[in-house]
Amino acid sequence: MKNTICRAASALGLITGLIIGLIIVFSVSSSAQSAPLEGNWLGALEVGGGVKLRLVLKITKAADGTFSAKMDSIDQGANDLALDSIVLENKTVRFEAKKYQMSFEGKLDEVGGEISGTFKQGANSLPLIFKRTAVAAKVSRPQDPVKPYPYDEEEVVYENKKDAVKLAGTLTLPRDAKTHPAVILITGSGAQDRNETILGHRPFLVLADYLTRRGIAVLRVDDRGVGGSSIGSSAATSENFAGDVLAGIEFLKTRREINPKQIGLIGHSEGGMIAPMVAARSADAAFLVLMAGTGQTGEDVLYTQMALLEKGAGIAPQKTAREIGWLKIIYSILKTEPDGKRAEQQIRAALLKKEHSLSGGEQKQFAAWRAEAEKQLPILLSAWFHYFVAYDPRPALERVKVPVLAINGENDVQVAPKENLSLIAAALEKGGNKNFTIKSFPKLNHLFQPSETGLPSEYGKIEQTIAPQVLETIGDWILKNTAHQAKKN
Repeated sequence: MKNTICRAASALGLITGLIIGLIIVFSVSSSAQSAPLEGNWLGALEVGGGVKLRLVLKITKAADGTFSAKMDSIDQGANDLALDSIVLENKTVRFEAKKYQMSFEGKLDEVGGEISGTFKQGANSLPLIFKRTAVAAKVSRPQDPVKPYPYDEEEVVYENKKDAVKLAGTLTLPRDAKTHPAVILITGSGAQDRNETILGHRPFLVLADYLTRRGIAVLRVDDRGVGGSSIGSSAATSENFAGDVLAGIEFLKTRREINPKQIGLIGHSEGGMIAPMVAARSADAAFLVLMAGTGQTGEDVLYTQMALLEKGAGIAPQKTAREIGWLKIIYSILKTEPDGKRAEQQIRAALLKKEHSLSGGEQKQFAAWRAEAEKQLPILLSAWFHYFVAYDPRPALERVKVPVLAINGENDVQVAPKENLSLIAAALEKGGNKNFTIKSFPKLNHLFQPSETGLPSEYGKIEQTIAPQVLETIGDWILKNTAHQAKKN
């Protein structure tokens, strides 16, 4: 869902963090021996789901013969990231960034034009080939706003006092003396920056720029452990993140430029699940915009997502159905056993029991699947995932009485539009909400980009960050509802 519920692995049917959440960040330089290594090298990581992340390794050589290097992650818009070390020994090239558990080892070919090896980050290990290049590739993101802006921009810091978490963000304000409606932007799953940066796109920067130009103040915030925000507890769940949003509302209420009765929430993906949680807890949330928000339980979101992703990858539906059946073994335990250690023991035992109940080729297939599933247990056993799998958003939606705009792209394969929009509408109606709008956009994907298949492999290749009709729909709806509310008061 970062954007985006993308934490597990496609072969398992667990959505992998490598599809979207692999954030390549590095940090500082050092040594080696003399060799034809200096220059620019271009490589591409195949991180799953057809997604490629292009990396440019930029190596320089000092007078003493040592090397230093910087890295660009082109598709993530991250440039000039320094490595801790880079060395060349007997045609073997190694570089490392300890802070991010990242390393590479590869062989330099005889003509000095290619380095072929293995990239590692955490538990992930991927083949990677760098080829010498004269000019580093760049991505085009034409919707990125260019300074100077016709509005004010302010760096802000406030605190979720209950969880003792510092939150840092950017507040953009129309440049006049009036009080304005405001929105807080809520990112999808995974630790993301205030711009919800993904594959070179910065959706929340584009959205904030558009809305502020139309007279709406916007607060966008770094997630816990990213940028200027403190990391908080490793046991934090979506419920804790809802507390961060409540702290943002309290902060905005102190600002003289903001109308305290017109503070709304815009949540994308998991953020679209969190926004109703906040509105159900606080009367200060004046309206909600749910961008690819969920109506299904977390477990059902994952099954539906898996089916759509594997269908797009050409995997036989029988294979997908079989693997979903296997996943249910894991998720049934996660939903009933809150203790991580006991859950792990029960999962391992249940998977072994299942394997022993099979025979022949199916047993071999399950054994391979089980081995991969067990590698993912640290993610699956996290407090966040435990909470997400069991969470049903409908009770919170039934308690939302403020205006709601729920939108999705018809090509969304991460949060299925038909299943989720219909459930959101039904829950709002059941709760007696009289002011909600449901809208689906043809050909748009999970990021609200124009797309062919909607698969994550397209995200970084598409130049447009958010379709203009989506920006216009959100802006028009907010201004209409805040104007109506102002007349009532």
